[in-house]
Amino acid sequence: MNSNEELISKFYSAFANADAKTMSECYHPKVHFIDPAFGLLKEEQVSDMWKMLILRSEGNLKIEFSNVKADEFSGTANWVATYNFTKTNRNVINKISAEFIFQDGLIIKHVDQFDLWKWSKQAFGPTGYLLGWTGFFQKKIQEQALLSLKKFQEAK
Repeated sequence: MNSNEELISKFYSAFANADAKTMSECYHPKVHFIDPAFGLLKEEQVSDMWKMLILRSEGNLKIEFSNVKADEFSGTANWVATYNFTKTNRNVINKISAEFIFQDGLIIKHVDQFDLWKWSKQAFGPTGYLLGWTGFFQKKIQEQALLSLKKFQEAK
């Protein structure tokens, strides 16, 4: 395993152990993160998002990762998050593909890709099934995610 593969493994091992501090240490100070639920996050927002998600899971979060591959510039991994979505208390199993760009031995760009409709069907049940594929509903998910993060940051 090369150093960037070790970095990705360290990141997900920390996540599996609910260790937001170690996760944050894997990121470059100028990190950019993108995913379907939050959209684009930058710098401190990224670490705060992971902290918030870990705290809200209240120990009910299982993280598994595999297929970690990286060279000196970029990397990929697959990971699965299993948890109860707090707003509906519905069980979610989210399968995610991650891409990374490295700078100065740290992650400077992290992109998570997953099917937001599939996620919304699990998280919101029939409502997610009927509306989760629409741009309107997906925009609402992103707005709520960003609002949650903003409130979390203000409460720190």
